[in-house]
Amino acid sequence: MLDNLKKYQIILASNSPRRKELMSGLGVDYVVRTLPDVDESYPDTLVGAEIPEFIAREKADAYRAMMKPGELLVTADTIVWLDGQVLGKPEGREGAVEMLRALSGKSHQVFTGVCLTTTEWQKSFTASSDVLFDVLSDDEIQYYVDRYQPMDKAGAYGVQEWIGYIGVKSISGSFYNIMGLPIQKLYGELKKL
Repeated sequence: MLDNLKKYQIILASNSPRRKELMSGLGVDYVVRTLPDVDESYPDTLVGAEIPEFIAREKADAYRAMMKPGELLVTADTIVWLDGQVLGKPEGREGAVEMLRALSGKSHQVFTGVCLTTTEWQKSFTASSDVLFDVLSDDEIQYYVDRYQPMDKAGAYGVQEWIGYIGVKSISGSFYNIMGLPIQKLYGELKKL
């Protein structure tokens, strides 16, 4: 599949093991290239889905000067959006506990912005998923935070982990988007190249 991509060397610019797993699931050959300390700030005028798409483009722009013709760079960023606020990666254990308390019993959105970049063009898009959490007890929250690694995850949770098993009541939209890469939508965009 995706024979049209043979003209590109595909580069996934991400340290995320989840994005690597999802990209591998597409069955395309790719390499991982990462830069330290890519700026992930954004203007405070942006809201919701605009934020991760802006950051995905910013990540791509950090690589552009070192790209060669024939390379196709994939960058992405994921945020959790709750009550008009961004929940990014938590700072420390208490930050993770507070985020999960805020998500408990509520619905939130997960937005992932993806940017496809070559030396000649750039295209970006965003996927959205709605997630409803059951009410989580403090014991459940602390169990999860102490046994898993929520510090590198937007909203302090991985939907594919224990907290997702016991806490997610319903999802509307792509499950894989919540993991960090809307792989079905990405596949559709790659097919068009």
